[in-house]
Amino acid sequence: MSMFSTGILVLTSPLHTLPLRIAPVLSSAAQYVERTLYVHLHPGLNLGSGSQPRPVFLPPAVDLSTLISRLYSNAADVCGHLDVSVLLTNVRTQSAACSGTATPNCPFPTPQSLSHSPEVVLTDFPLQDPGQSHQVMQCLQRYVGHCYVCSPGLPSVLLPPQLVRPLEDGEGLKEPGEEAEPMQTYTDVVVGGTFDRLHGAHKTLLNISCLLANRRFIICVCDHAMLKNKMLKELVEPYSLRTQRLQEFLQDIKPSLQVEIMPLDDPYGVAVVDPLLQCIVVSEETRKGGEAVNKKRIENGLPPLILHEIQLLKDAHHTETEEEKISSSSLRSRLLGTLLTPPTDTPHLAALPYVIGLTGGSGSGKSSIARQLEAEGAVRIDCDKLGHEVYQPGTAAYCRVLEEFGSDLLNEDKTINRRALGRKVFGNQERLKALTDIVWPEIALLAENRISQAREEGKQVCVLDAAVLQEAGWTDMVHEVWVTVIPEEEAVLRISERDGLTAEDALRRLQSQWSNDKQVAHANVVLSTLWEAEVTRKQVLKAWNLLQKRIQPGQEGEVLVSPSSQL
Repeated sequence: MSMFSTGILVLTSPLHTLPLRIAPVLSSAAQYVERTLYVHLHPGLNLGSGSQPRPVFLPPAVDLSTLISRLYSNAADVCGHLDVSVLLTNVRTQSAACSGTATPNCPFPTPQSLSHSPEVVLTDFPLQDPGQSHQVMQCLQRYVGHCYVCSPGLPSVLLPPQLVRPLEDGEGLKEPGEEAEPMQTYTDVVVGGTFDRLHGAHKTLLNISCLLANRRFIICVCDHAMLKNKMLKELVEPYSLRTQRLQEFLQDIKPSLQVEIMPLDDPYGVAVVDPLLQCIVVSEETRKGGEAVNKKRIENGLPPLILHEIQLLKDAHHTETEEEKISSSSLRSRLLGTLLTPPTDTPHLAALPYVIGLTGGSGSGKSSIARQLEAEGAVRIDCDKLGHEVYQPGTAAYCRVLEEFGSDLLNEDKTINRRALGRKVFGNQERLKALTDIVWPEIALLAENRISQAREEGKQVCVLDAAVLQEAGWTDMVHEVWVTVIPEEEAVLRISERDGLTAEDALRRLQSQWSNDKQVAHANVVLSTLWEAEVTRKQVLKAWNLLQKRIQPGQEGEVLVSPSSQL
């Protein structure tokens, strides 16, 4: 069976039968399409009449809104690997259709360009006579070619009707011929959100907003302060990438709308000052936010917005630590332990042992992760211990530290009093740099010696456990950088409890280090110890198994799990 990168699925089943047909149809389509699937709705389209059908406008209806929610929910369940988008160019109120750029009764005066060029067209049209298949496929090709820019001779696929579960008594949205309930629409509509890793729940919100909006659609995208309390905020995509994907998606699904995307740095944004807005789309989770917006609008002398509430989509694949709804937080948590960015070329390093540079802020649980990796078979090189070694009497660093900072640092046994040394450099960046310029190169030499020793012993993996891996420039010693992160508030609690510091002192310590954001920006793999120990163990094991695949390409199809650490 041929696989195509991008396809268009034309759904022709009557609207009242579609809800229970969507899942099997999507599952069947996923056997042909592997990346992007556009869905074009034309309930009742007859491709077997002998005459060439034309696209028509569909009025926004409540049933259509429900159908879109069902479609994205089913897509997440049965073909989660596909980027599915429901196209709405042909969905418009009669008044908007007459006043818009499209000619009356014709949604596509010229074929619409899509972000990804379709390579195949599929349909659920039920073929009554097998002898008509060639005629129906040609009709389908011409129909889609009239709507969208496609390659000539676009392959077409009639999805097998036996894959569509027949509707049972009482199922469906409406009885055949029953009048569809019209949907109230508005000239100007607004929504807000993070829109990180654009997924089916986002698309449901955006599609329904596009059904509601006749003229202008404003999307306020969380940025800066509004991201502060997001789980794993370090893994939130950059604002520019999120807005780019929004723009691309909206241009595909409803190019006739005037779309405005703007940053949201407070809970209200433009929604409390724009007098033209009529409706805000919320979920049951964000309804209180919509009510707060209306309270502010009234204070500002503006009429309140209509709150149009949509249902959350359930995530059939969520784990015990994830939300039950489809959410960006869950998607970010699933990235933990995976390779986020490919390693850079390291021709100056020996292939083995493969060296992981493990780092993270104070209290992040870095050392516990290093011990787990050691239990899996890695050689752990603890740079904190190496730091103690370089201060020992007789070493090069010992002599240079005394020359630079004075012999009054010595204890009675001639060892360096590191607390006294710390007081000399605390708060003085110039003196601190003088110290690290002495100590860090010596620690690096010891680490390189340990790596060489591991190579001689035939070890496969080393873990360089180093809090200052990136600040010290030791990344040139490693093949990959792994970073552990936890929220700042949790780190402060852990440091205070572990070291007996006040919250203020713990926070100062954190702020003297590289931020999570800065560390993650240079990371290949990110881990987090925020949850229970068992969750962290599974996360580390996932990272270890994926690492084995990377360094042992000959066993690419095998998931390597150590016998002592079965999940």
